[in-house]
Amino acid sequence: MTRTVSVEDRGFTLGDGIFDTALALNGVMFARRAHLDRLCAAAEAIGIRAERPAIETAVDAALLPTPSILRTTVTRGTGARGLWPSQAAESTIVVTAAPWSPALLGQPARLITATAPRNERSPTANLKALGYLDHVLAAREAAERGADDALILNTGGRIACTTIANVFALKDGRLVTPPLREGCLPGIVRALVLKIAPALGLEVDEAPLRPAELREADAAFATNSVRFLRRVTTLDGIALPERADDVVARLEAALRARVETECGADPRAPARTTAS
Repeated sequence: MTRTVSVEDRGFTLGDGIFDTALALNGVMFARRAHLDRLCAAAEAIGIRAERPAIETAVDAALLPTPSILRTTVTRGTGARGLWPSQAAESTIVVTAAPWSPALLGQPARLITATAPRNERSPTANLKALGYLDHVLAAREAAERGADDALILNTGGRIACTTIANVFALKDGRLVTPPLREGCLPGIVRALVLKIAPALGLEVDEAPLRPAELREADAAFATNSVRFLRRVTTLDGIALPERADDVVARLEAALRARVETECGADPRAPARTTAS
């Protein structure tokens, strides 16, 4: 079904909105509650009046029996000219589905360090806001330098995130990821890893990370809701250690088990387990 969004929608004219990306298998959105909780919290944080039932209905309408990536976008809707509308408008909710492939799992990542920093003090630093141009330009920089993604540092020179993922470093059984105050997003898979890791005998810590610590770690990886866990193999052309492959493999297996339990499909081969 084709629908239109007004050219006066503030998401289009001002980037005034937020979004979420999630994996769906077997017609089930993985970690649905966590994704929608985060989306609604972000909408509330920037003053968008978005009703949870309307978002739930839009998600349900977009679900497919085939593996897909769901993108949920919520904007402030249309309104009179000016940065802050004098009256609250009805929000715009759009959910789209794109094909997902298990080939996205397990791909290693070669990173470069992006030139431009991320402002960890910005009110949108922890939100998936529509204004993603800084990340778009960092992704272009990575592509031009033959890398898969870009590591984005904050104004203090510490790690915030990559263009699409949270970052972890593993050293001597201690798993570290930057805290939200460093400018990273509250990733859904990031939270799952922090929850799963102690059961695998790992100490977890949300602490500042510098690029040099990735080079000294036993392993480094990035997480998001489409690729789950992606090992980082190089940074700025320098190979990173891979001394803890067994630990990373156990984390990967634990995440896959969560997906299979919730969605009833093995994400490595969802086509064979998709319900008819």
